[in-house]
Amino acid sequence: MNQINLKIILSFLSGALTVLGFAPFYFFPIPLVTLALLIYFWRQDIKSLSAAILGFSFGMGMFGAGVTWIYVSLHDFGSMPMPLAVLALILLCAYLSLFPALTGWVSVRLRNAAPAIWPWMVASLWILSEWLRGTLFTGFPWLAVGYSQAPSSPLIGFAPVVGVYGISLLLVLSAGWLSSWFEQRRAWRCLFFLGGVWAIGLGLQWINWTKSQGDAVTVSLLQGNIPQDLKWRKDHVITTMDTYAKLIQESNSQLIVTPEISIPLFHEDVPFDYLSELAAHARTNEGDVLIGMAESVSSDRNAYYNTMFSLGVSPEQRYRKHHLVPFGEYIPLKLVFSWVIQVLNIPLSDFSRGSLDQQPLYLAGQSVAINICYEDVFGEEIIMQLPEASLLVNVSNDAWFGRSIGPWQHLQISQMRALETGRYMLRATNTGVTAIINQRGNVVQQLEMFTTAGLHGIAQGYSGATPYVRFGNSVVLGLAILLLIAGWLSVFFYRKRKTL
Repeated sequence: MNQINLKIILSFLSGALTVLGFAPFYFFPIPLVTLALLIYFWRQDIKSLSAAILGFSFGMGMFGAGVTWIYVSLHDFGSMPMPLAVLALILLCAYLSLFPALTGWVSVRLRNAAPAIWPWMVASLWILSEWLRGTLFTGFPWLAVGYSQAPSSPLIGFAPVVGVYGISLLLVLSAGWLSSWFEQRRAWRCLFFLGGVWAIGLGLQWINWTKSQGDAVTVSLLQGNIPQDLKWRKDHVITTMDTYAKLIQESNSQLIVTPEISIPLFHEDVPFDYLSELAAHARTNEGDVLIGMAESVSSDRNAYYNTMFSLGVSPEQRYRKHHLVPFGEYIPLKLVFSWVIQVLNIPLSDFSRGSLDQQPLYLAGQSVAINICYEDVFGEEIIMQLPEASLLVNVSNDAWFGRSIGPWQHLQISQMRALETGRYMLRATNTGVTAIINQRGNVVQQLEMFTTAGLHGIAQGYSGATPYVRFGNSVVLGLAILLLIAGWLSVFFYRKRKTL
């Protein structure tokens, strides 16, 4: 009993340490070690239940340390009472931890597979559980372990080929090999395989999957730094509008981007003269400005969208957010959870969904794929606007996360999207992190957080399609399923031989 308790504690601490691989820390080797320790425990365990408990403990450590910013959203800005906010965070972490628990439970049941195959099976189970976590109930793929490798790990060379889930598979596979070597020090082939995969990833980084298209475009990404507790107050709306009008007038770029719902009014309530002046300034720059506003489409305003509108030399266009945040932008199962609206102080908490098949906007001579806030967590949805799009733009209001690690993790997610697609990613946020990310996933420029300013720079459009853009997650998910089938057959024949 003491030994299992020690393993549970170590698994929890390993999960918490795994967060150091993610932004803002970027210590990408740490998840390799912590995952190797968890897999080592699984390999030593005979009982499926205890393996599931170890996986659950690892998950509670990782998510407990990694998504604390949700408490800030619920309590500090959502006005949820502290005990209820803490309980909500614990329940969320417990739900998310069920997925590594399931991985451990199944992995131990397949321990009789050939030793060479077992690490592949663990890695396959892990990424299938990550994909499931990112899909069920609209999905929460935050802290998929592959993100921890962006943008500096050698494994990141695989991003344009197999995406973040593919990197998760290779990272967990590497951890499995490291664990096997630790278990049997003579199994040097495990270190050889590990080194080979990481060397291939390093080599893949020299491949240019996409190519530059046309002239670079000047861009201004605006950060209004509007405090979240003032954003929706009626007596502060004019101040907010003046802030963004000033930032736009000071920007001479071809493409000017404001954050998500930068103007806290419905589009039809914004004075016509205000928008006309901004459009005129954009035309003076021979370009366009993107402005975030809510959009009502019915007289009683029962249906409204989180929308980005374009003004300037190009015809007026719009993008409506499709992938909404549960309990933040819509209430799932209203008959059960309608009471949440009364608890949370979140304005416009029941948006309508935009269409999934929206096309890129043609702005400032570029084909721009827009995604709003949480949408850039879903790589398979981002590529739906590719390869037509030459630039990616993410607009967010991460003020909901305060001074937590949340905004930095969101930046790292955007870096992964740039790597997967071979495109620049432009991020305009209310309080940060506002940044220009190049096609290699590197931050070229960024603004200091919680400052009111415009980030002025240059972005290059790119054309072409990476393998990930062409095939999405289908390759890595198909591979994972095939490996599991092979592993199951290995266990089946091993048991059959044993009974003969």
